[in-house]
Amino acid sequence: MHSRDVDKTRMRDVAAVVLAGGKGARLDPLTRDRAKPAVPFGGSYRIVDFALSNCLNSGLRRVLLLTQYKASSLDRHLNLGWHRFFCRDLGECLDVLPPQQRVHDNWYLGTADAVYQNIYSLEMAAPRLVLVLAGDHIYKMNYQSLIDAHEESGADVTIGALPVPRETAVEFGTMEVDASGRVRGFREKVADPTEMPGHPGMCLASMGIYCFSWPFLLELLQRDADAPASRHDFGHDLLPSVVQTHSVQAFAFRDENRKRDAYWRDVGTIDAYFDANMDLIEVDPQLNMYDEHWPIRTHHPAYPPPKFVFAGDGPEARRGEATDSLVCPGAILSGGRATRSIIGPGVRINSFAKIEESILFEGVDIGRHAQVRKAIIDKGVRVPAGLTIGFDPAQDAGLGLTISPQGVTVVPKGHQFQPVPTTRNGQISATA
Repeated sequence: MHSRDVDKTRMRDVAAVVLAGGKGARLDPLTRDRAKPAVPFGGSYRIVDFALSNCLNSGLRRVLLLTQYKASSLDRHLNLGWHRFFCRDLGECLDVLPPQQRVHDNWYLGTADAVYQNIYSLEMAAPRLVLVLAGDHIYKMNYQSLIDAHEESGADVTIGALPVPRETAVEFGTMEVDASGRVRGFREKVADPTEMPGHPGMCLASMGIYCFSWPFLLELLQRDADAPASRHDFGHDLLPSVVQTHSVQAFAFRDENRKRDAYWRDVGTIDAYFDANMDLIEVDPQLNMYDEHWPIRTHHPAYPPPKFVFAGDGPEARRGEATDSLVCPGAILSGGRATRSIIGPGVRINSFAKIEESILFEGVDIGRHAQVRKAIIDKGVRVPAGLTIGFDPAQDAGLGLTISPQGVTVVPKGHQFQPVPTTRNGQISATA
């Protein structure tokens, strides 16, 4: 279904709840100063833009976004780029809701408690259905297809599902499903997930997407709130408690990328985040960001076009260029080179600097003759002239940088490097 062909009238009484309050501890240090959904992705975007774009393209116009930790960056992004898409005079909204503490004095105790604390806002919306979404996954999906399947089956709850390799299934909720698509078993993040019949080595994983009939969700949340032993989490508590007593259906993920293989990524670790970004620089990436059929929207700052200056010849010439890379507006490659990298807005790469297989966030400044390889450099960091990053793990660790299990070096926001002594031609001094 084309995004312009979505039946918006049928979606008016559906409310979407986007869970955007997690700490994102496994993405540290990128989440030291921002919520995980606010982490930049693909140069110009934030992670949360994918769930919100899916809502917008699917015709969902009543969205509650639940925040908690370090939400100021996320709030600012939503105010600058997202509220303009929703018209309150037409009954539309994008409401950002921190913990309300209406039912108790705690912050969100789990994903289910996050929704329960905002039960008043949902009751005011009086929805027919509630779609619960995670705000920290990268994918394109028409939620109307899931909603249609939910209503046709008469289910109490429908779960978005996709096959994943068994070795990674331990990170997700996994399901056992019969031939009709009914869920017969649900276990959250277990060491021994059940394989799919006929598909050795694969498990059916939950995408963290749940479509509930509103009266059923209300009853379920109220019952869970009164259970003292509960972790108040959809995956750990609510879903396993109903698979034997109610109609729980699995919905096979349908990708809007129009590619052979469906694309969905949980970017919960530095390595997963890095790999998903690197997917975008392939010649024919699985995640199509140039697709007018299913656009991913965001806030675009008023930067000028990217600029490449100096056209010297030869391998060591002063030349501004980028190959196999994404370069955002406002970036200036002033005699520096980038290969297989994502260059964020307002980045400056100075003469003779070399960037390889790296991600530079907004406003990063790379000094002359500096070299960066397989690294993520957070917003506004200034890399001194002549410094190398990503070549020597011991040196990077000595500089206070984070190194992932797969060898990605992360320079956190606000990191201050000491100047590197250099010779007159910009090379590192032998006495340094």
